[in-house]
Amino acid sequence: MIKLRHIVTGLVLTFGLAGLTWASGASAAEVGQRLPLWSVIPFALMLLSIAVIPLMFAHWWESNLHKGIISLILGIPVALYILKVHAPELGVVALDYLSFIILLGALYIIAGGIHIKGSLAGTPLINTAALGIGAILASFIGTTGASMLLIRPLIKANKARHNKAHIVIFFIFIVSNCGGLLTPLGDPPLFLGFLKGVPFLWTFNLAWEWLFTCGILLIVFNVYDQWKFHKEDVARPGDLDKQVEPSQALGIEGTVNFLFLGGVVAAIFLSGYLNWQFGIKEAFMALMAIFSIVVTKKHTRKSNEFTFNPIIEVAVLFAGIFVTMIPALMLLNARGSELGLTQPWHFFWATGLLSSFLDNAPTYLTMTSAASGILNVPLSPMYLKDLLAVGEQGVMLLTAISCGAVFMGANTYIGNGPNFMVKAIAEESKIKMPSFFGYMAYSMLILIPIFILTTFIFFRG
Repeated sequence: MIKLRHIVTGLVLTFGLAGLTWASGASAAEVGQRLPLWSVIPFALMLLSIAVIPLMFAHWWESNLHKGIISLILGIPVALYILKVHAPELGVVALDYLSFIILLGALYIIAGGIHIKGSLAGTPLINTAALGIGAILASFIGTTGASMLLIRPLIKANKARHNKAHIVIFFIFIVSNCGGLLTPLGDPPLFLGFLKGVPFLWTFNLAWEWLFTCGILLIVFNVYDQWKFHKEDVARPGDLDKQVEPSQALGIEGTVNFLFLGGVVAAIFLSGYLNWQFGIKEAFMALMAIFSIVVTKKHTRKSNEFTFNPIIEVAVLFAGIFVTMIPALMLLNARGSELGLTQPWHFFWATGLLSSFLDNAPTYLTMTSAASGILNVPLSPMYLKDLLAVGEQGVMLLTAISCGAVFMGANTYIGNGPNFMVKAIAEESKIKMPSFFGYMAYSMLILIPIFILTTFIFFRG
């Protein structure tokens, strides 16, 4: 009988063998010109599976084994095909995948060792402050790390309130997505950009876009939560202000893990400036995660209800995504000029809309590949460094793509990895969350108008 460990072993061996094929000097663009359009079908099926199967066969999809089977069925034929037509590209993607998963895994494990005990007051002002802190943390410990660190304390603070699904929705908007724009640690697309040559500190240039979007979201949330709070206070007996007061003082367990988080940040930062070869920063990040597992008390992780299931889910799904997206990336780089995308706002919305449904990490690579093709930048292992070197046009296109991928991953539950994890935690806490399309109603009413404003202020020149 096939077990999850067999799936994981198959995925690791596939990528391990692919890594041995890495070589420089081959032209992916030339190969992309010759690739048939049908080669992107497995990529479309992979992303369609992630979007549709959970809606149609929710119980079957809960198993990481089943997710791994989908990744293998769709990924292995593409891996064999790419080995035949352009083996070096598969090797490059294999190394990117390993760096990507090690970073996410390290942040997830270390953040899972930090437990905020006690409780906050579940008032609109405190909730807004918590989301604001989360927006800052998201850029430095990742949207996944910040989400896992703060969602349970926020739910606990609002335990006495009846109407609180909107708090979780805005949490997904701000902490799980928009807040992660300022560093490559913040969101998977930006880390992939870092691996492709974007300087570590370049994303701080996006501070105004980050401040504008997160600031408006926090203001809208505060007004909406004040209204919800007042409405519930009038409708139910007793003083709601007193009912949401904290029952015990705040405290933090597992503070040593902040040192390990600092170690991960330092490894990423130094690798970009010291030109470390592959494996050095990955080994250092893995070491930080191991230290966290060893020194963190078991009851601290138990208090966080920590398990490895979410990161295993990400690993098996993204293995399939990374392999199957290779033909799409090569085709777009070779034929990007045929898409009709020329202006920054074109890329902002194209990237954002695709990121809403197809996952923002591969979408980021797909659209940066298209932008590079338009500006005649070869698809090399560090092609985004070359894209920035083109000048203002390259900078503006990368800015638009970065903002679109990070911000609009919030449009649906499937747009970014933490979204579903936060939803699941909320539902475990007996919070009735909206359906897939119910959540989209919130994003259409709240996020889309903000993104339209963002377009006119930052991307229309």
